[in-house]
Amino acid sequence: MSQNNGRPKLSEKGLLTPDNCVVTMIDLQPQMLFGVSSLDRQSIINNNLVLSKAAKVFDVPVVLSTVESAAFSGHFWPQLLAVFPGLAPVERTSMNSWDDRNFVAAIEKTGRKKIVLAGLWTETCVALPTIQAIHDGYEVYVVEDCCGDVSQLAHDNAMKRVIQAGAKPVTALSVMLEWQRDWAARETYDAVMDIVKNHCGAYGMGVEYAYTMVHGAPATKFPEYAAPLAIAHK
Repeated sequence: MSQNNGRPKLSEKGLLTPDNCVVTMIDLQPQMLFGVSSLDRQSIINNNLVLSKAAKVFDVPVVLSTVESAAFSGHFWPQLLAVFPGLAPVERTSMNSWDDRNFVAAIEKTGRKKIVLAGLWTETCVALPTIQAIHDGYEVYVVEDCCGDVSQLAHDNAMKRVIQAGAKPVTALSVMLEWQRDWAARETYDAVMDIVKNHCGAYGMGVEYAYTMVHGAPATKFPEYAAPLAIAHK
């Protein structure tokens, strides 16, 4: 089986692979998260960390974008920027990122026709580019648990709308497992398990239990916590 960056090449047949898609994360900014009530906000941060770390593990190209960061929305979440040091978000004024030529150019530059898309809010910053990208010949996978809106109704209506337009609803975990596909793929196995143990709740605890209690492996060693030093204020 041919290799890509040391990984086995996966069959497509309608599925996502690390070699056929681009991840885009839109408007993951403080002001946008403040208004979300359709899903626990800490869960949204956590789920986006799953997606972003998985994209890094599998060498999937990533496009970040922000809207009015200086005037209104604030900076892209630092937790995610830490996963992609040096990757600057495409700054926009438009609510619909597909109206921004720099954003579309960044997607086009990857040469990928499948877009794995996450963002806030679902009815606007997710739905609008999704519908127009599909119109332009792209296949869009909306990572639903990485998205949120001002109400459950707003989020649900947006998901119905993008599905009716042809988008595929997925979750962060399902995308990562679709990229992994085979537990014999050792090149990415340990990194995937690290993401699972850090971010995937009961699944991660189950993995830890199986490793230590069934297989006799040592407990996972996390970095020792050091409290930040106090910052002197003038």
